[in-house]
Amino acid sequence: MKKFILLSLTLTLFSSISHSQINAYANVTAIGGTTLTVNNVNETFDTFEDGEFIVIMQMQDNVIGGNTLNDVNFGNLSSILSAGLYEIRTILSHTETMGLPTSITVSAPLANSYNIGANTQVQIISFPTLGSPNYTTTANINGLTWNGTVGGVVAFEVPGTLTLAHNISANGIGFAGGAQDNNGTAGACNSTNYRIVNTNNNYAFKGEGIYKRTDNNWAKARGKILNGGGGGNNHNGGGGGGSNYSAGGDGGPGWQAGAPGYCNPSAGGIGGISLAGQISVWRVFMGGGGGAGEGNNNFNTAGGNGGGIILIRANEIATSGACGGLSITANGNQGSLPGNDGAGAGGAAGSIVFEVANWNIAPGCPVSIAANGGAGGHVNNGANHGGGGGGGQGVVIFNGPVPGTNVSVTTLNGVGGCNNSTYNPGPCTFQAGSGAGANNGGVIGNTSGPMPIELLRFDAASFGRNKIQLTWETASETNNDYFTIERFIDGNEWIDVARVKGVGNSSVIHNYETFDQNPPCGLLYYRLKQTDFDGNFKYSDVATVKRVCDTDVLIYPNPSAGNVTIEFTGESIDLMYAEVISVTGKVVRVEPKSSGRNKYALDLSSLPSGIYFIKVETTTGSIIEKITLFK
Repeated sequence: MKKFILLSLTLTLFSSISHSQINAYANVTAIGGTTLTVNNVNETFDTFEDGEFIVIMQMQDNVIGGNTLNDVNFGNLSSILSAGLYEIRTILSHTETMGLPTSITVSAPLANSYNIGANTQVQIISFPTLGSPNYTTTANINGLTWNGTVGGVVAFEVPGTLTLAHNISANGIGFAGGAQDNNGTAGACNSTNYRIVNTNNNYAFKGEGIYKRTDNNWAKARGKILNGGGGGNNHNGGGGGGSNYSAGGDGGPGWQAGAPGYCNPSAGGIGGISLAGQISVWRVFMGGGGGAGEGNNNFNTAGGNGGGIILIRANEIATSGACGGLSITANGNQGSLPGNDGAGAGGAAGSIVFEVANWNIAPGCPVSIAANGGAGGHVNNGANHGGGGGGGQGVVIFNGPVPGTNVSVTTLNGVGGCNNSTYNPGPCTFQAGSGAGANNGGVIGNTSGPMPIELLRFDAASFGRNKIQLTWETASETNNDYFTIERFIDGNEWIDVARVKGVGNSSVIHNYETFDQNPPCGLLYYRLKQTDFDGNFKYSDVATVKRVCDTDVLIYPNPSAGNVTIEFTGESIDLMYAEVISVTGKVVRVEPKSSGRNKYALDLSSLPSGIYFIKVETTTGSIIEKITLFK
């Protein structure tokens, strides 16, 4: 569904950036209406300021439900709830303590519901505007590594052309891989424990995913935990690959797998689940962390981190000259070589979302866009052990066709690690599982509005004696068919009073105006309904205006040589103020507050000839009349 994005009146310039991060981050601890309470604020590279954009994103949610028994179903998805949902809003106001925000109020109601609790995580990320309107990168751009509370996202917009001269990366900044936990003893091979307490060293740690695990009894063993890969079981099981768009690969089975009395069935970690059915332009995920390999000789390794999230909005992305090649990537990290124990799995790739109207990539400076899963770690010593599973592929989403000229786009599954030491120099004759599904399934084009955005303004005002003027402004439009003005009449009923065609697709500000002719007297309520070409629609906030009918207001003479009278023909009225406004919108004269009079004289003889508007504001309402001055 199409929405709108609010442009800041003052663009923040980043032409002097010499560092590689551009975002601020904060943890959300409570949401009340349009106010978000925050802590764990990181403003090292950007700040949260009034009038600027933020991304609100549900990073983790309580999605595991009842899938917590010690069996193969442990870590399956119960309900996706709000995990991965995000939107962009503008900061209306904020409060600070010791220079850091403690609460942030946004300018419009939130489109999504976000869950705050023990097994959830919501964060806000600044969404800086780079350029005025164009921007050329001055350094590689990346993001803060996810620390379990904040980070993992790179997000920004460029109103004009984003010229790439450097790489943009969210590689390995997503969900954490299972931690290394060395063990000097060998337990019996185990294929039946799917969750084990974190103090049991015969089992390896699981990778992190979209469920925030707080129970230490679920920290280890081979069961996946949503898109986090399972850890290897004893003896020397490989970690399971993290997942995102596609499932992660299962870890290698362990010591001397297949030999009598050894690890058969497998002790390897189970790969994370596919989230392809939940992913959309409104819901994306960081890559799940790979599970760690299990060790008995202190040579096991941790799982690889997943890739993060990149959100880019620009009118155009371009390159020039002969740079040799640039990249925009959210790849998962690979598992490491373990030596004589189980290997860590690859982290899954993250997600990249583009809302970009044009691509202008030079032949000498091609661009590689990738959300590829990390490879699993190989075994490099001794007989068969457990290689790490490959990480699943991520997703790359475009609001238009997938760019082809001088652009390559891939979402590849990570390859499973080798279970046998002969992989180097080869051949690998016994391999852990690779990420599941066909490569490049996560490349998605021709979506509708990949980034939730918002309306700039919607206003209602009396205009003359018999009309209500409705005005609104958009900063960009995607697949916008038309607007409908609705007026509230009674109960829950709204009626259509006007319909205005939208511009369809645009990345510049557009102003709209229409009128409600001869509406009822009294307090009136209006809302704006925006409808996409596909029939989806969204409502604005409600605007109110009072139409005054019991007191006539005369403004004369019109045309006038300069002396104008405002007369109330009924009872005496308290004038709050009267403004004279030029056709450019500039207030050129103000008549101050006055009480209990029927007539007010305005001397406009000093103004040049032309058309003006006189806005009369009283304690009972307001009107706007057009007047012509001539000399």
